[in-house]
Amino acid sequence: PRVGGMIGSMRVKTSVTIDERVLKAIDKVTTRNRSRSRVIEDAARDFLSRRARAAREARDLAILDESAAALNEEMEDVLAYQADV
Repeated sequence: PRVGGMIGSMRVKTSVTIDERVLKAIDKVTTRNRSRSRVIEDAARDFLSRRARAAREARDLAILDESAAALNEEMEDVLAYQADV
């Protein structure tokens, strides 16, 4: 099931290979209530969330860029009608 745009609740056991230094850093932030798996899952969720946000922002920027030339022309036209002060 999806929760807040992210995959949630269903857990699947998997195996990954990571750098030993990264694993040691992960182990340093684990606690009795926050396992290695949870730390890695939280990091993956954060990463995926940032990527999704970046993709949305890129789409928004593309829309603005497409409209920029027309908006700039319209603004120049409006400014041309204003009286000099």
